[in-house]
Amino acid sequence: MQILDCDFERLVTFVKYKYGIDLKDKKFLVETRLTNYILDCGFKDFTDYCTALYNDTSGREVANMINRITTNHTYFMRETDHFEHFMKVFLKQAVQTKTDHELCIWSAGCSFGNEPYNLAMCANEFFGDEKKNWDCRILATDVSFHALRNAKNGMYPEQDLEQLPPGWREKYFRQRAKGIYQVTEDIRNDVIFKYHNLMEPIEFKKKFDLILCRNVMIYFDERTKSMLCRRFYDASAEGGYLYIGHAEAAPDDMKYIKEKTAIYRKITEGGEC
Repeated sequence: MQILDCDFERLVTFVKYKYGIDLKDKKFLVETRLTNYILDCGFKDFTDYCTALYNDTSGREVANMINRITTNHTYFMRETDHFEHFMKVFLKQAVQTKTDHELCIWSAGCSFGNEPYNLAMCANEFFGDEKKNWDCRILATDVSFHALRNAKNGMYPEQDLEQLPPGWREKYFRQRAKGIYQVTEDIRNDVIFKYHNLMEPIEFKKKFDLILCRNVMIYFDERTKSMLCRRFYDASAEGGYLYIGHAEAAPDDMKYIKEKTAIYRKITEGGEC
């Protein structure tokens, strides 16, 4: 099913304004990822679907559409460098500096939850029996209610677990059906899922020691990335880290200091880490 140019241009403008996502060169992607869904829902064409989309005051249909357009296959231990840094650098530094034993971690654009659950597993491995003395709960947000519902259930196909270190599948998952595994309850309890649109103000109560926004900004133009990274910076604690996707480019006016590929840190002049 093809989308008319006028419908596509209106959709591009709408999505860019609402979510910061630039679809202007992704007409074929929009058509291929939405066609079956539109037909299954009983719409006769893209025009009919877009009319319903713009009239949906709940925002759920728009979020569902965004999820279908932007979600790529994800799996555990994706971009392993980040998890190695998390355990060998971030958590090691936390033990030395966090006297309140509280970690403020945000997985922004968490999709189906692989990333925050993965972090919780890494924290469990690092702290061992000492984990009970730490508040390691992770905030995980996304714009898709569909993704958040699935993430809370913590159910994943076997292929998503293939990159896990030896023994982690048996330790952190329970098989629920053939080829389907669920994250253990104790790990699920370490993650708090909430709706949040990255184009909206960041108004959480505490500053973050670590923000992960990986493979999300690939859909944003330079201006949108710049504005988002400034908001992340303001929401970061002194010495806090930002992880972005390895395939993503940071904006030219990035205020964080680059520590290594796809890893940045907030160090202000005279600040202490």
